[in-house]
Amino acid sequence: MLKVLSFTLLSAITFISASVAAQTAGDIRATARQTLEAFNIPGIAVVAVKDGEIILAEGFGVRDIATGEPVNADTLFGIASNTKAFTTAAIATLVEQNKLHWDDKVVDYLPEFQLSDPSLTAELTIRDMLSHRSGLGLGAGDLMIWPKTGKSPTEVIAGLKNVPIAAGLRERFAYNNLMFVTAGEIIARVSGKSYAQYITETFLQPLNMDDTVVGFSNIPESNLNVAVGTIEMDGSLHRFPLDYLEDFSSAGAMASNVDDLSNWLITQLQQGVSPSGERLFTAESQRQMWQLTTPLPVSDEASKDGTNFRGAGLGWFVKNYHGVKHVSHSGGILGMLSLTTLIPEKNFGMVVLSNQQAFGGLTAITEEALEDLLNLTDRDWVAEELANYEAYMKEKADFKLTKPELVREPLPLENYAGTYNDDWYGNVTIKLTDNELTVDFAETVLLEGTLEHYNDDTFIVRWNEPLLEADAFIEFGVSRDNKVKNATMEAVAPFTDFSFDFHNLQLRKIN
Repeated sequence: MLKVLSFTLLSAITFISASVAAQTAGDIRATARQTLEAFNIPGIAVVAVKDGEIILAEGFGVRDIATGEPVNADTLFGIASNTKAFTTAAIATLVEQNKLHWDDKVVDYLPEFQLSDPSLTAELTIRDMLSHRSGLGLGAGDLMIWPKTGKSPTEVIAGLKNVPIAAGLRERFAYNNLMFVTAGEIIARVSGKSYAQYITETFLQPLNMDDTVVGFSNIPESNLNVAVGTIEMDGSLHRFPLDYLEDFSSAGAMASNVDDLSNWLITQLQQGVSPSGERLFTAESQRQMWQLTTPLPVSDEASKDGTNFRGAGLGWFVKNYHGVKHVSHSGGILGMLSLTTLIPEKNFGMVVLSNQQAFGGLTAITEEALEDLLNLTDRDWVAEELANYEAYMKEKADFKLTKPELVREPLPLENYAGTYNDDWYGNVTIKLTDNELTVDFAETVLLEGTLEHYNDDTFIVRWNEPLLEADAFIEFGVSRDNKVKNATMEAVAPFTDFSFDFHNLQLRKIN
């Protein structure tokens, strides 16, 4: 009788689980289709896994607004900062091989590594780098890799010694990509293989992630199933083809699809065991990566939504959410976003990929799925997130820069022309042509523009590519005898992406 009861109970549980999975898959499809139209997103791909099985891996909409070709489960997207989870998992495997330890000093493996504060240089650990508590500011130094520059990881790391420090070691959280670029170099140095080769051999090949690559240049020319980014401006979508941040290396250079990512999700939820049963990293490594390491504040709104604490783990963000552990990370490049979410207690994970910058759409799809999974009170997440997105787009559209009532004239324009150098970025050239000043960031093809006078010795850089949405003040320092000596910069608009860290530049006029 007990055996019959146990079998009946097991069958009922299996049926309920299958029913929830089917409902979740159906809601994801419906929300994804609704999101395409509501948020003006051309294409979305979604994968969701539950209890080691794929419950959905599909594409919606189009991968390229120029061709109208559809998104499917094999369409490659840039996953940007979701690359960081692969980087920390790679470090974990080296810890397991006893080749390094989480709390080892960075200089033990990269003797040439320097920050602008010698004490930070000496004390910074691998764990500090991977949990965003290095003392560097938000996005500090990103102009060395964003937009594309062509600088090698070695050159980027060499530039760190001149990037300003914003806080003490482990004093506070500040998201920083260059620390993950540095982590990738440690992986290469310790393993004796390139970062891309180590990731490929350690994870991509065992997980049969055959289409996934580290670096846009590694996508085979024969694979045309590649998403192209778009940016919404002035109510219209603009096609924005861009490589997948190859310069970001171990911080954000991977391209993948939802078919491949299903195996990555299952491996994460199985504490390092792949779908085929191969152990790629240990449960202890998983615990280290998903442990809250650097605390983050919790807003009143988040508290109402079931979160009482949150913070950065190693390559992941973790929080409590309606009584369960919530592990996630997002990724963003110009014209493309991604969001990964894992609920370990429910053995559930999902990834949403998009070729538009409306992050609320990805949030809506994810939250609707979590409602089903956790049996939460029904909310219209599309409506809520759309309201937030529309308010944000209106804020951008309404943003106007006003000039002072009294505008002082500049020096003769030729005085500002010349070559300027920043110790960590490199050269910036300002030229006078046909009575107009132009600027050219030598390392960055996309950073070319014109200078528009604002007031006195301050101008506004208007980039030739307006879709960057990154216009910046440039303020020249002038001596008593009207010689231009230097310049500083600062983004004009509050919504400019933090990776345009113009404010960290200290430009000296060298000729």
